[in-house]
Amino acid sequence: MSLDVEVNCAANAQQPLHAVHRLFDYRQSLATRPYASRGNKVVRCRRCMLPQTVCTCAWRKPCHSNAAFALVMYDTEVLKPSNSGRLIADLIPDTYAFLWSRTAPDAGLLALLADPQYQPYLVFPAEYALEQQQVVAQLPQAIEGASAQKPLFILLDGCWREAVKMFRKSPYLQTLPMLSFSPESIAHYRLRKGQRDFQLGTAEVAVLALQACGEQASAAALADWFNLFVECTLWARCRDKMASMDSIAALRELVAQR
Repeated sequence: MSLDVEVNCAANAQQPLHAVHRLFDYRQSLATRPYASRGNKVVRCRRCMLPQTVCTCAWRKPCHSNAAFALVMYDTEVLKPSNSGRLIADLIPDTYAFLWSRTAPDAGLLALLADPQYQPYLVFPAEYALEQQQVVAQLPQAIEGASAQKPLFILLDGCWREAVKMFRKSPYLQTLPMLSFSPESIAHYRLRKGQRDFQLGTAEVAVLALQACGEQASAAALADWFNLFVECTLWARCRDKMASMDSIAALRELVAQR
C-alpha cells in the first residue's frame, strides 16, 4: 500500500468517521493496487487527505445545519486527494456518500431519495434538464418559511464528463427537481479547473446550495473550509507562489473562530 494513505494524524483520531471516510475505506478495500494519484509519494493524512505537514483535522468543526447532502461519487473519485466532496461531510453532519453504478444503483441511495423526511433536489446546470424535469433557482422554504421536509441536495461528484454521464445514465435522478445556479464569477477551485465557468468544485456547489436554503452561516463556514483546503494543497505542490504558510495560518484562525 502506498504511503499517501498510511498516516493517521493524532488530531483525526479524535474525530468521528463520516460518510466519505467510510466510503473511502470501502473503495480502498476493493482496490487491487494503490491508487496512483498526483503526488502519490507524499505522506498524507488518511482522513483529510492533505500532506501530514498541513493536516487540517484539528480545525474541523461540524456545523448545525438543517440541510442534507448525498454525494454520488464516480468510481475512484473518493480516492482522489483533490476531491472536495469530503469537505461537505466534514462540516454538514447529515451527509451521505455512495458509489455510482450504471447497472446496479445503490439501494441505500434509492431508499434515501424515497425517505419522506427529505425533499431531494439534484444540483445541476439547467441546460441538462429533461423536458419534463422541474428546474428551480431558489428553494420554497427560503421564501415561505420553514418546511416540514429537509432539503436533500444530490451532488454528482466527479469530473464534468463523469457527472454528465451519471445524470444521463441514471433515470432515478431525472425525475428529481433540479436546483440550478448561474454563478457570476469564475470558480475559485484552482486544483482542477473545469473548461466552462459553471464547472465549480463540489464544495463550491454545496456553498451555493446552503445559501439557497437560507443557511448563510453554514455556507460561509464551508467556503472558509474549502479555501483552507485549496491553500494547503497548493502550498504542498510548491507551484503556486500565492499559497504560503502565512495565508494558511490566517485561514486556520478564521476557521477556528466559527
